[in-house]
Amino acid sequence: MRIVTASEMYAIDRYTTEQIGISEDSLMENAGQAVARVLCERIQPTARIAVLTGTGNNGGDGFVVAGVLKSYGYMTDLWLIPPKEKVKGAAKKALEIYENLGYEVKNYIGNEQEFFEQIHRYDVLIDAMLGIGVKGSVKSPYKEIIDKVNQIDKLTVYAVDIPSGVPADGGEVETAIRADVTITIQCPKLSAYTFPTADYYGELIVVDIGIPPRALETTATFRQAWVEEDVRRTLPTRNRSSHKGTYGKGIVIGGSRNMTGAITLTAKAALRSGAGLLTMAIPDDIYSVVANRIPEAMQHPCPSENGSFAGDIDFAQLDIDAIAVGPGMGRTEGTKRIVQTVLEQDVPVVLDADALFFWNEYASFVKKRTSPTIVTPHPGELARMLGVSIHDVEKNRFGVSKQFAMDYGLYVVLKGPYTIVTTPDGKQYVNTTGNPALAKGGSGDVLTGIIVAFLMQHDSVQAAVSNAVWVHGKAADFLVQKGHSPFSVLATDVIDAISPVLFQLRERIK
Repeated sequence: MRIVTASEMYAIDRYTTEQIGISEDSLMENAGQAVARVLCERIQPTARIAVLTGTGNNGGDGFVVAGVLKSYGYMTDLWLIPPKEKVKGAAKKALEIYENLGYEVKNYIGNEQEFFEQIHRYDVLIDAMLGIGVKGSVKSPYKEIIDKVNQIDKLTVYAVDIPSGVPADGGEVETAIRADVTITIQCPKLSAYTFPTADYYGELIVVDIGIPPRALETTATFRQAWVEEDVRRTLPTRNRSSHKGTYGKGIVIGGSRNMTGAITLTAKAALRSGAGLLTMAIPDDIYSVVANRIPEAMQHPCPSENGSFAGDIDFAQLDIDAIAVGPGMGRTEGTKRIVQTVLEQDVPVVLDADALFFWNEYASFVKKRTSPTIVTPHPGELARMLGVSIHDVEKNRFGVSKQFAMDYGLYVVLKGPYTIVTTPDGKQYVNTTGNPALAKGGSGDVLTGIIVAFLMQHDSVQAAVSNAVWVHGKAADFLVQKGHSPFSVLATDVIDAISPVLFQLRERIK
């Protein structure tokens, strides 16, 4: 499921019509039919429906939708918001077909009072007014209509492709339809996965209208939603002849006197996610506190100073396949020296939390590495690493994370709702699981543990990281579906939920 910008979607449409030869009329008919099928599955036969349409392709899709609904006997009114003479191209042809079927068009212009009186009588509203071409503020009469629709609580609102008024590429929103469900055509747009725009979409459903894959591959940057089908396709299986060494010898490095819990969360999550052998490297100052918390893990005490790492770690004694470093370490000179030593090791490395604090002082080490490096910043951490504001990161999550990954040749896990995993060559994979239950201390430590464990079990680094992010979010989803509140979920609960999530994945693979 590819994710596109507005300009890419226009290019996809042009390529499909001009190079492949599928007409614009056919695409519009396919789109309207696909949207209508979803609506017929969801809307009660007795519902009163209003379809609000504009002049462009979004309006054209609405004309087709209204015609299909009326042909199936739904009580449907089609309201054309702009003057009829402004409808052009394929949309004009779709409107002519609608009228040739003998169906009435209700014109908003000249009947404004009737519209605002009747809008309260509908059960369902289908928004096909403004599509992906919206730029700037929504103008009259759309603004007044959108404001009114948003005030009516009893209406169930379906948006076609994108809620009217929402910028396709994301950004600030002044006036826009707040949809209960958005039925997106062929490809989700960036704004479905960034905030505040994603809040306007409601439930997101994507329908295929027959655009060939070649059109996407030729015209659009690679962005893909990572869904359960992708996880099941790439999640490794275990051979009967395997042993603990088959699934990796990992080390997690972290902890300090004030933060003894972070590293234990990472270690337990790694073991629960399938790591074969795991060592916890911790300051010797906290060894007695931490050692008995994870009996399945081995311990590697390191010299400490004031309860934190002094800066020395002996990798010569360790046989390791992957390293995660950062949880609970503190922002000390010792942390910086440990991270620099870690980056000299020729194995995959995950940098998280405090390991990211001194980024500018060892970024040059990262560029020289030949083994994969994975960084897992939240927006605040990435902003500090880049020397920009958090707002700068949030308004361009896709672009900022892509540029960062390509500049340093690493994998970037930009955390948050719809976490983005970006590969060194700029490909991007958007996570589709998770909920606000993860907005709590310790959640990131758990994710780091899952990532390092999966790195040692997958052939593909990208699949390992994307699957780890997906499982982490799915564990939180599982918890809120099984009696937990998003308020009450703890990081330890997320670790406990890894098991049922992996069990369900394995059962579905069978």
